[in-house]
Amino acid sequence: MGRPPADLDPAQIEVLALLAEGHTIDGIARRLDVSERTVRRRLRMAADTMGASSMIEAVVRAVRGGVI
Repeated sequence: MGRPPADLDPAQIEVLALLAEGHTIDGIARRLDVSERTVRRRLRMAADTMGASSMIEAVVRAVRGGVI
């Protein structure tokens, strides 16, 4: 499964949680007052940290791991 989700920083957890709630990348960016690029970077870093191959897999791993 890769490194444990505990290695995620709070910003990565926040965007994973918002994505899990059904928000779009654009919606997350607006809500957090950051760029879409920043949201995508945080999601990509979270996925890499957890050894996930996609943002969706990262969300699933975060949910199953009790992170979000």
